[in-house]
Amino acid sequence: MIDHLFSLSGRTAVVTGASSGLGARFAAVLASSGATVFAAARRADRLAELAAGDSRIHPMACDVSREDDRERLVATALAETGRFDVLINNAGVAGGPRAEDESSQDFADVLAVNLVAPFHLARLMATVSGTGRSIVNVASILGLVSAAPIGGASYAASKAGLMGLTRELAGQWGPAGVRVNALAPGWFRSEMTEELFADAQAGRWIEKNTMLRRGGDPAELDGALLFLASDASSYCTGQVLVVDGGWTAR
Repeated sequence: MIDHLFSLSGRTAVVTGASSGLGARFAAVLASSGATVFAAARRADRLAELAAGDSRIHPMACDVSREDDRERLVATALAETGRFDVLINNAGVAGGPRAEDESSQDFADVLAVNLVAPFHLARLMATVSGTGRSIVNVASILGLVSAAPIGGASYAASKAGLMGLTRELAGQWGPAGVRVNALAPGWFRSEMTEELFADAQAGRWIEKNTMLRRGGDPAELDGALLFLASDASSYCTGQVLVVDGGWTAR
């Protein structure tokens, strides 16, 4: 019975930012739970490598900063499977670390990928009929707390905005059976954090300020992702699930 709760068999999922790091992991995890996964990103070669290991993963070259690409992504998933059950809004860019070095256009460019694109994809999903639909917005602990001196203003603003968007969409679309939640990882090894973990001083900073005294392993997000995507969280919406080793509980 417990396994059935987390099953995504027969469902269609879309994962953005799936060419590497957490996004690639998310796509593989959803596929392993039975979903047909449309893995979207700009790097088609990376997506092909990911899809080669699992026939349930369908690579989709897609730049989520482009409205027409987002519409094509959703249209393809619907055309090939006739449904759209799970959306993982994972694609994101970091932006610059120093606010004084970010131009207003730089700031807007980060929000276009990290906030506007998730909103548009979520809206496209909300227009599709179906039951048990789940949207998971991948936020960050930097939408809750400052990471100065290494944080970025545009990134933090986009992730805080994504959390607010999560709550509002959950409220508006709950009566239609669309659940909207956010997953807020702490410091996990990924392509975006590669340089951070490679720096000894930064590594000590993470260990010192995390209650579990280490960064996270991507596999430690698997359970949280499946919980939010599946019927295991059927009475959960508008929530931010933080998985950070205790960073924000200090």
